[in-house]
Amino acid sequence: MPIRILEPELVAQIAAGEVVERPASVVKELVENALDAGASRIEVEIEGGGRRRIRVADDGCGIPAAEVPLAFARHATSKLSSSEDLFRVTTLGFRGEALAAIAAVARVTCRTRPPQETLGTELRIEGGKIVEQHPLARPPGTEIIVEDLFFNTPARLKFLKGEGAERRQIDLWISRYALAYPHVHFILRHNGREIFSLPAAREPRYRLAALYGTELAEALLEVAEEEGAVRVRGWISPPGMDRPDRQELVFFVNGRWVQDRMLPAAVLQAYHTLLPGGRYPWAFLWIDVPPEQVDVNVHPAKIEIRFRDPDGIFRVVQRAAHRALRETAPIPVFRSSNLPERPLKVSSLPAWTFPETTSQTPGAESSPSSLPPLRVIGQIQASYIIAEGPDGLYLLDQHAAHERVLYETLSAQRQEGPLPAQPLLQPLLIDVPPEEISLLEENRGLLEDLGFRIEPFGPHTVRLQAVPAILSTEAILPAFQDLLMDLQGSRRPMEETLEGRLIRNICKRAAVKAGQVLNIEQMQHLVRALERCAMPWTCPHGRPTVLRFPLGQLARQFGREE
Repeated sequence: MPIRILEPELVAQIAAGEVVERPASVVKELVENALDAGASRIEVEIEGGGRRRIRVADDGCGIPAAEVPLAFARHATSKLSSSEDLFRVTTLGFRGEALAAIAAVARVTCRTRPPQETLGTELRIEGGKIVEQHPLARPPGTEIIVEDLFFNTPARLKFLKGEGAERRQIDLWISRYALAYPHVHFILRHNGREIFSLPAAREPRYRLAALYGTELAEALLEVAEEEGAVRVRGWISPPGMDRPDRQELVFFVNGRWVQDRMLPAAVLQAYHTLLPGGRYPWAFLWIDVPPEQVDVNVHPAKIEIRFRDPDGIFRVVQRAAHRALRETAPIPVFRSSNLPERPLKVSSLPAWTFPETTSQTPGAESSPSSLPPLRVIGQIQASYIIAEGPDGLYLLDQHAAHERVLYETLSAQRQEGPLPAQPLLQPLLIDVPPEEISLLEENRGLLEDLGFRIEPFGPHTVRLQAVPAILSTEAILPAFQDLLMDLQGSRRPMEETLEGRLIRNICKRAAVKAGQVLNIEQMQHLVRALERCAMPWTCPHGRPTVLRFPLGQLARQFGREE
């Protein structure tokens, strides 16, 4: 085929595909325009999941009558005046594509009036062509109705999901912007039924409570951090309050909801060792940076961004979340459940001896959310330590608690140099596949720093000559197997480094086990060491180390409440 210029209608439809992927895309663009117009009230009505009809009305600044047709022209905008403005964008929309893209693939009615004009304007467009324009009486603001989305591009309709799925996407976008702009009254209706009406709130936390419930909003930890011109504020969940997916890792950059890979990674790194595998926290963070430090022009839909100094932003977000967790996270409170009881088997292993290494203060000072001084009372089924605190009864999982103590101790020692190693009187010969021998060779330096001295001994065998000093004899082979799995496994988002993963599993194998009998002195040593930990609430794998039974709860259970 010869090269030729495409028809304007086809060009418009192709361009629209970059901006308007689905009904939620239309809602997003129209709501962003309303916010840029200074609206204090935004009303969204949806029919048929957005395919049949979308209506977005606001009380913003409106569009002057002479400029209404121009607003629907491609690359027409009031938000940029020069190329320099493109690198310090302060509005949600700026490319001048949204209205033109929507009008190219739908039947659109625009009714608008600025406060300074006595009459408004109604404009009707079908498939990108103006079919009617006339004045009308209406209050200040703008109302845009989008009907029969993709009526002239039927192939696009085949790629839309069912009405329920499209509705959920619209709900998601509206709830996100309702969070980002709590001073704006948002109303959402589907097929004539009101989904929510969120009056203006004084601060985002009240909006969080309206959307997610008061219990969640009150449980979240406040985040506040500033470094230079970068400010991070918002809320994250404490350890023990987690989800099975990343759906509620929510970030706003200069008021724009963004879906970025780096920002969730920064928060997840702050939760390192505080969450079980496959679980994720709640996070609602507002990040303010100078406009010239962020590029929002990466994607036509403006959901992806690029920071000029991504490492700097990563550090500020990670530090902000880490500080909130360390300084304000509460000790988990016991809540009854209907889970069936599971008997514990008491081990016949000899009594465990507490290493001197863990009686030292771990590498971080205590914080307001650390454990209070506890008086050890005893042990249940050789697995849980009972202790009394100033505000109630405490149960400690001895294995999880010892893992946490060992992890912080070894991490502090690693900052000073290699970990203590214990040479084996009789080196162990272990058969491993050739590819695993190669992995061991590639990581020889790191393994030696952690206390493992391993040498090749034939094509399928290695010789283990030394191990970390804290490992008992029976823990050596399980620890070595963990090491091989860690070297083979892919990096997980909440684990900071391969070294951290290896240290974590060393501690799992070295820690006292459930079912091992401890005497009162050993329990006291363990509790004192846990009290000094910077993050005493979970083991390095994210399981709880301690549960608190408040005095008031005990009194109620025994009918002693006044």
